[in-house]
Amino acid sequence: MASNILPSAFRPLVDFVYPPRCPLCGEGIAAGPGLCAACWEGFDFPGEPACSLCQTPLSQGASDSVCRHCLAHPPRHAGIAAAALYNEPARQLVLRFKHGGRIGLAALMGRLMASRLADIPGDSLLIPVPLHRTRLWQRGYNQSALLARTIAKHSGHAVRVDALQRIRATPKLGGLGRVSRAEALRGAICVRAGRREDIEGRHVILIDDVLTSGATSTACTAALLEAGAKSVRIACFARVVEDETPGTEAIPGAA
Repeated sequence: MASNILPSAFRPLVDFVYPPRCPLCGEGIAAGPGLCAACWEGFDFPGEPACSLCQTPLSQGASDSVCRHCLAHPPRHAGIAAAALYNEPARQLVLRFKHGGRIGLAALMGRLMASRLADIPGDSLLIPVPLHRTRLWQRGYNQSALLARTIAKHSGHAVRVDALQRIRATPKLGGLGRVSRAEALRGAICVRAGRREDIEGRHVILIDDVLTSGATSTACTAALLEAGAKSVRIACFARVVEDETPGTEAIPGAA
């Protein structure tokens, strides 16, 4: 109890000496983690109507609740929960977090993701998309694992950050088409042998920062279902909508 009270007592002094600032524009804000009002207004958030399977926005008055891609290629996952749509402000936040070493942004991004997961079963297991060990050594952290831990803190769900492993290094996916992405990930991701018992019979929430073509999440979903997961739902901070954002696959941070 005392350990929680002490930081709270000093927080006004800390904020006075080091006032919280918006991580995108640098403007002062009332409290962190968060964004200023102007930057919040720049975000696009998922709404209705949207595809019931992948959350892709649909045109007003659409006669079907499933998008054309999901009708042609029914996904194996149980749905997608995205905190935001991938636009320029979301891209900048992801770049700072993923490539700029701003790991403190996990608190803001994870909290937004957790707010989209209020309806998931209480026994769901949070599992982040894995990095290959070489990429992990280079970056120093797995951004998806940081998000998973933050979501677990807010939701109370169990998390297994090492359940999936990327056993083969894959090229950067930015700039690759859907087919090339899927081919690059073939056989690259599997469930760690010591975690199969944790996964069997459980609802799994797969955690990632950005969902682009879905190639990585598809490979992860296949591995989790093969290991006995009851269902796999995908939670991401930003969802790329390819039809409305031409060329997004080539934007840094969307890979």
